[in-house]
Amino acid sequence: MRVAESINAALHAALADDPALYLLGEDVLDPYGGAFKVTRGLSTRFPRQVLTTPISEGGIVGVAGGLALAGDRAIVEIMFSDFVTLAFDQIVNFAAKSVSMYGRHVPMRLVVRCPTGGGRGYGPTHSQSLQKHLVGVPGLALYEVSPFDDHRDLFATMLGRGEPCVLFEDKILYTRQMFTGGTVDDLFRYERIGELTRVYVGDPAACDVALIVPGGLVHRALAAMRSLLLEEEISCLLLVPRRLYPFDGDAVRDLLGGARAVVVAEDGTGGGTWGGEVAHQLHQRMWGQLRGPVTLVHAADSVVPSAAHLEHAVLVQDTDLRRALRETFVG
Repeated sequence: MRVAESINAALHAALADDPALYLLGEDVLDPYGGAFKVTRGLSTRFPRQVLTTPISEGGIVGVAGGLALAGDRAIVEIMFSDFVTLAFDQIVNFAAKSVSMYGRHVPMRLVVRCPTGGGRGYGPTHSQSLQKHLVGVPGLALYEVSPFDDHRDLFATMLGRGEPCVLFEDKILYTRQMFTGGTVDDLFRYERIGELTRVYVGDPAACDVALIVPGGLVHRALAAMRSLLLEEEISCLLLVPRRLYPFDGDAVRDLLGGARAVVVAEDGTGGGTWGGEVAHQLHQRMWGQLRGPVTLVHAADSVVPSAAHLEHAVLVQDTDLRRALRETFVG
């Protein structure tokens, strides 16, 4: 099963389990089924619960927030995550604040799905990774899809939080196959522990350097780890958190074993980022263990070009990760 199919199956299950759950978005109805076909079949099976909308991200999230405020549950699809900026007011000033600004706790069961990232040549306004712009908003949780996750459990977790969530879904990852059974390939194994997935070879406590990435970077991380292991005998541990924020620094520290060098990578540009928050928390918790600062890897400080060779130069590649891991380890 590919990641897009797994998310689709999870949405089918969520709508079937809860008649008070609604899915809203542009072009989500069959036969189109969304720009990336993640909502395929949903409107045919659940015509009352799946609602197509005008082209107004602020309006879509506003209606969904109203449903959540009234006690229902709502999932919104933003066609491209770049357009979530048009719903910033509804997410930050209405949905996130409504949890606590009425003098009592008000559950807001709302998930905003955001197909994100580059790699398809869609250009500057359809290829961004905007996670950092929503980090640190009180009452708002951020998640990112990975090929390791149980996506039915993921949606249940987000809707069960009782506060709005934004879910980032890497567009290239949609086409990748899910990992199952604890095995990545002939070298690497994985295990899910709480909100984290740990990928390793051999003894996870004996790694040379640790790498922390969100789900969209998993395959580039694995390629970098494989080449370092086979060509230079440098063993890497990979941690993939499905919840980006609030970030659980204690849980990550406990899974890093004896790692004395850490790299954090993300697809967005540098400056006020999720990676910076991760580095800050690990610096506080692992000051006496790490032999140097946490290394951060970001996309170039640029818009994302449409031309393939220019886009490749701007976005984080497996070669960038390999170089950062090696330099951090050699230190």
